Amino acid sequence: MHMTRPASVRAYAEVLRLVRRLPPEARSYYSRFARENFATYNDEVDQSTISTLLARAYKHSCWVLSKYGVDKAAADKLKQICK
Repeated sequence: MHMTRPASVRAYAEVLRLVRRLPPEARSYYSRFARENFATYNDEVDQSTISTLLARAYKHSCWVLSKYGVDKAAADKLKQICK
């Protein structure tokens, strides 16, 4: 039986894809920031808390993209994952 990866894992992978759209000098910082934040909540099982964290990941990603002049539409896939 094939299991779908959890939303948190898909969101993390998508955030790392979005980091590649940032200027080279910012990529290391934001990929490390994402890894640390996703790892911090790795053991969370409460669905309400997970939903809140995913919404925060989307909002923060949009903010970072905007900061570097990347159209937030680039985060549409992340938005779908974080619903």
